[in-house]
Amino acid sequence: MTLTTIKDGEYTATVYKMIKDGRYGEAIHILSNELQKQMKSRAALSLLGYCYYHMQDFTNAAECYEQLTQLHPEVEGYRLYYAQSLYGACVYPEAMKATFLLDNPTSHTKMIKLQASIKYGEEEYSGAKTLVEQLPQDDPDYDVDMGCLLYKEGEYEEACKKFMSAMQVLGYQPELSYNIGLCYYSMKQYGQALKFIGEIIERGIREHPELSVGMTTEGIDVRSVGNTLILHETALIEGFNLKAAIEYQLKNCDAAQEALTDMPPRSEEELDPVTLHNQALMNMDKKPSEGFEKLAFLLQQIPFPPVTFGNLLLLYCKYEYFDLAADVMAENAHLTYKFLTPYLYEFLDAMLTCQTAPEEAFRKFDEMNAKLTDQLRKLTKQIQEARLARDNEALKKTLQDYDEMVEKYIPVLMAQAKIYWNRENYQMVEKIFRKSVEFCNEHDTWKLNVAHVLFMQENKYKEAIGFYEPIVKKHYDNILNVSAVVLANLCVSYIMTSQNEEAEELMRKIEKEEEQISYDDPDKKVFHLCIVNLVIGTLYCAKGNYDFGITRVIKSLEPYNKKLGTDTWFYAKRCFLSLLENTAKHMIMIRDSVVQECIQFLEHCEVYGKTEPAMIEQPLEEDRMHIGKNTVTYESRLLKALFYEVIGWNQ
Repeated sequence: MTLTTIKDGEYTATVYKMIKDGRYGEAIHILSNELQKQMKSRAALSLLGYCYYHMQDFTNAAECYEQLTQLHPEVEGYRLYYAQSLYGACVYPEAMKATFLLDNPTSHTKMIKLQASIKYGEEEYSGAKTLVEQLPQDDPDYDVDMGCLLYKEGEYEEACKKFMSAMQVLGYQPELSYNIGLCYYSMKQYGQALKFIGEIIERGIREHPELSVGMTTEGIDVRSVGNTLILHETALIEGFNLKAAIEYQLKNCDAAQEALTDMPPRSEEELDPVTLHNQALMNMDKKPSEGFEKLAFLLQQIPFPPVTFGNLLLLYCKYEYFDLAADVMAENAHLTYKFLTPYLYEFLDAMLTCQTAPEEAFRKFDEMNAKLTDQLRKLTKQIQEARLARDNEALKKTLQDYDEMVEKYIPVLMAQAKIYWNRENYQMVEKIFRKSVEFCNEHDTWKLNVAHVLFMQENKYKEAIGFYEPIVKKHYDNILNVSAVVLANLCVSYIMTSQNEEAEELMRKIEKEEEQISYDDPDKKVFHLCIVNLVIGTLYCAKGNYDFGITRVIKSLEPYNKKLGTDTWFYAKRCFLSLLENTAKHMIMIRDSVVQECIQFLEHCEVYGKTEPAMIEQPLEEDRMHIGKNTVTYESRLLKALFYEVIGWNQ
């Protein structure tokens, strides 16, 4: 029966069939029409509230049940559903008020549970605990509720035991499996967490094929499954978000993004705050504008994921939008105390101070370093004591605390060093790094930055090799996982220390891996060898050997359809501009054959650079370049015109 053929009085059976099939949206359409004909029909209102609740549209569900409580105050169930809907809509004061109307003794336990949930939602955990303790300890929800409260207190292991105990009584429940996985995630036991998440996903796929898990990742166009109660009960959204978070922590960015696309498809307006936050964070490198927009939007919602505020501020600083970060902190002072740890507040404060008073910022970073250094030394002593006592549990816990403290220390150290890096005072940067060798000498970020600062001093290539080599050798079997700049700097360091054979061997290794990728995926662009050659070419140009340097730059971008990109063009054009500048100043002479080679190269760039941006603009930049000017084609034409002008002028 279609919507247009339903007659008066026939809607009930049709709606029940739709509800049974999970077609709540269609049922809502019919019920809304029915209510327009029959003012405040009890059956239609009740079914409409039920549908809205199952669609997770708690605001509209609450409206329906509020009308029903007014029309039929004698029905206890409507008062309970009204309070539950208000709680679902996060309208906690109104929800608590509604629970006081549940005066039937049979509803007393439900009232206590709902009031405890409301207190929990309001982050009044002591009040929630007092209410939970009123429940009988053999109540199945007692362990679950206590587990949630223990988790909020940071007692992850005890919380995990409570959830495990509840699962033994209640049997398998996806929500409990997720809670256990979350506890293991918080204890950084990612393998165990993934085990429980895997079960959620496996059961969800097997029991609910209609939820289209994984279809989006496979490129299949499927319609939104909506925010139904069935979807909520499977805990699939929560499971995939937790899986994405684990992969992100393990630096498996592709796997993290895949976890987000694997989840049941929903339209953007249907996404929950956690999914929206994770999408913004994990796609930030590719779609920064969208990421900032989503995080700023979330900040206006109630509730939002607690980490949203800190992440938005850190990302503003990463992209050097310091004014925006300062504005957000000033406009949301009440959130600063609630969502920023003292460490994060001090760090952001020092970062923002860098823009106006670098010396004062250096002092603030120094104070932070002193406190962190003191804590690291205390933990080092505790590690030694645990080893002497052969206390493996204490040793494991202290080592974990030490690693966490180092992860706090590194960003402060790097931000402090960057103050002098920006001034090109590399000796001072090296001095700062030397002070931190006691705690950071095994940390990859520290080793990489030490390598960079040694490389930039131009007389410490041998020392730079000592830091670059272990990083490259660690990934030697998958060398393209190493940053192209690291490979390029290592090659240059080899050349500058007369180790040409090592440089050539490294480049052959890169070339071999790139050829394999081209064979497996002919359309994929790979820039590693190109950038290595560009950097080497740049080195020769910087030393005044333009004949060899420019030729190397030109050869590095062949074939143009695979090697020409924004980054590679950036390196190439710097060399050409340097060549033109020195020619115009009569500091060098270039052979006609080299000029001809340059012109041909720029003509090739004209052809292949129509869709390649000449530069990546800042994502929140208000004054955008003209779309026709921000292309490699446009800039290559400008360079070609400059060549004709400079060479003609010299002649």
